[in-house]
Amino acid sequence: MAWDIWMQNPFAWPLLTMEMWRRALEAAPPPAPAKRPPPKWCTPNRLALESDGLRLWDFSTGDAGIPVLIVAPYALHDAQIADLAPGHSIVEALLQHGCKRLYLAEWKSATTATRHIGIEAQLAVLNVAVDDLGAPVDLIGPCQGGWFSLVYAARFPKKVRRIALAGAPIDLEAACSVLSKPVEQTPDHVIDRLIADGGGIVSGKLMAPLWPREDCEMRRLVDSLQLEPPFSSPPAQAAVAAFQRWDRRVVDLPGAYYREVFDRLFRENLLARGAFPALGKTVDICALDKPLFLLAGEHDMIAPPGQALAGAALVAGVVETALAPCGHLALFMGRKTIANEWRRIACWLTKE
Repeated sequence: MAWDIWMQNPFAWPLLTMEMWRRALEAAPPPAPAKRPPPKWCTPNRLALESDGLRLWDFSTGDAGIPVLIVAPYALHDAQIADLAPGHSIVEALLQHGCKRLYLAEWKSATTATRHIGIEAQLAVLNVAVDDLGAPVDLIGPCQGGWFSLVYAARFPKKVRRIALAGAPIDLEAACSVLSKPVEQTPDHVIDRLIADGGGIVSGKLMAPLWPREDCEMRRLVDSLQLEPPFSSPPAQAAVAAFQRWDRRVVDLPGAYYREVFDRLFRENLLARGAFPALGKTVDICALDKPLFLLAGEHDMIAPPGQALAGAALVAGVVETALAPCGHLALFMGRKTIANEWRRIACWLTKE
């Protein structure tokens, strides 16, 4: 029902969300964070680096060219969004089309030891990973990994060559979304209580019911994977099973990080305003002169085209854009989007 209400009347969503917040906070306390195994990748790789909050995975098939680093989103679900299943993998598409040195930064689910980690600590650990790979690198930022990649590039411009963002919220005031509008209506004390009740951790299990999604599971599978039912072929069945496992495997977030994203990105829109704090400096993406590729989903309600393509008018570098005929999740795991738009991104990254 929630998704259909948004589709019919976006101004009704904040009221619905507040009711969902109330129910969530009245529920039983969130479970203690559990140690989670890393995602089950579909593409061969090796673990190249591990810290308290990050794992760096090496998917490379060669040692020539600029390192390409996918910065996974740190949100409700884990980094397998970038390597779900054959035919539904950003990693696979990039490798097939010339990106031989390919890495992925996976953010770990929060624990009591990492509950105080914020955006700046994550920028610092990502900087260590980039130094290990050897700058400059090309950054790929899907969803929430997109704005984070843009902040990193603005903070360390000499360490980045090109940036490709997909379904990334950049200017939250440029368009209304199912995430940005409810944030405006959520009082500070609600977020404070959410973090406090989790002992400094925002529980993924608690947040999952609040995340906007289609009510019909079949519709969600069709939209996200760009497959047609009855999913009878072995590849389709494997993709559906991988998607359902990924969807159930939620991530806990550090309370400090969650609060900072809530305030700096969604409420204050500091990225678009050129006032985002990053490791002792205030970064302004308007001064960023790196080539930028922006991919948006025509029907994306999480990061609508107005938000995701806003960077074209903000940065100083040359910008290419693409508008795919899909929703949010299909930008990263949709069969048609992987075959078309991600092939184009790979060619853009590898051209001289």
